[in-house]
Amino acid sequence: DVENYQPTGSGDSPLSAIDSWVNVRVPGSDAPGRRETDTMPGSAGSSWYFLRFIDPHNHEEMCRLNWSSRWMPVDLYVGGAEHAVGHLLYSRFWTKFLFDLGLCPVDEPFAKLVNQGMILGEDNRKMSKRYGNVVNPNDVVARHGADSLRVYEMFMGPIEAEKPWNTTGVDGIHRFLNRVWRLYFDEDDQLLDSVQDVEPSEEQSRLWHRTLDKVNHDFEALRFNTAIAQLMVLVNGLTRDAVRPRCILEDLALMLAPMAPHLAEELWSRLGHDESLSRQPFPQADPEWLKEDQIEIPVQVNGKVRARLTVAADIDAETIQELALADERVQEHTRDREIKRILYIPGRMVTIAVK
Repeated sequence: DVENYQPTGSGDSPLSAIDSWVNVRVPGSDAPGRRETDTMPGSAGSSWYFLRFIDPHNHEEMCRLNWSSRWMPVDLYVGGAEHAVGHLLYSRFWTKFLFDLGLCPVDEPFAKLVNQGMILGEDNRKMSKRYGNVVNPNDVVARHGADSLRVYEMFMGPIEAEKPWNTTGVDGIHRFLNRVWRLYFDEDDQLLDSVQDVEPSEEQSRLWHRTLDKVNHDFEALRFNTAIAQLMVLVNGLTRDAVRPRCILEDLALMLAPMAPHLAEELWSRLGHDESLSRQPFPQADPEWLKEDQIEIPVQVNGKVRARLTVAADIDAETIQELALADERVQEHTRDREIKRILYIPGRMVTIAVK
C-alpha cells in the first residue's frame, strides 16, 4: 500500500518513486539491489486476460490447465488494424511464452481474426479534432437512442470496410425502428387488433422462414448489414398485411435483439412475456419453408441455352426431359437431328447433345 502513485513527471514509472519497493537486497546475498520498474509495455497487462477469465477466482495458479484446455483458443478476435502491433502482437507473444512453459494448452490464442474497418467522418477523412469532423456518439444517442446508433453502425456496410458517417443514414434507421414499433402498437402504444394469435399464411410463412434462415447465416458470417436489409424486407411485408401473426412478431423481436436490444426487450415484454428474451433460444428456420414450389430450369442444346422451363421443384428426370424435348424453342434446334444424349442435373439444367 502506498499513499501516492501519481506519475513522476520525469517519464519514469510511478513505481520508481517508491524507494521502499525499489531498493532491495539481492536474493541470496547482502548486496544492495534495485528492482526494474520499466518491464512491461502498455498492452502487456491485457495480453493474457482471456486465460484469467477462464479461472478468475483461482488463488493458486493463473488458470487450471484442464480448464483452459476446454476453452482455448478464443473462437473469434475482432479488432481494428491498429491492434496488430499492440494487443494482438503481445497476446500472441504471451500465449507462445506460456505455452513453452506448459502453462497454456495452445500456442496461438485466437482461432479467427476479423479486423473491422474504421468509421470515417462525413468528409471521408479519419475523424480528428484537427478536421472538426468528430461525431460524438452521445449526441446521436441523445437524439435517436442507442438502438438507432447500434443498428446504423452495423448497416453502414461490410464489417471490414472503411465507411464514412452519414447523419441522414441514422435518420433512416430511426424511421425503420419506428416502423417496427408500429407493426405492434397504435399511436397510443396499445397493441394493434391486427396482431393476432393465428397461423401465418403461406406467403407470410415463406417470407418469415427465409428471413430466419438469412439472418442466422448472416450473423454467423458477421454480415450484419445484409441481415438488417432482410429484416427490412420482412417488416415491409408485414406492414402491408391486415393480420400480423404473433409468432412472427415474436421472432422479429428475437432477431432484432442482438442489434437493437432495448427496443426488442420492450416489444418482447409487451407481448406478454415475463422473462427476458435474452433467456430465449435464437429462432431457427423450418427447412420445409425454404423449398421452392417452382423453379426455372434452363435447357441447353449443344452447350447453348435455347429455352427455360418453369417446373415443380421436385420434378423427376424423365418428366423434365420429356418437357424439354416437347418445347418449341428446343425443337427448332433438334428437329431432324440425332439426339446423342440428354441429361438432367437436378435443380440446375437440362443439357441435350445432338449430332
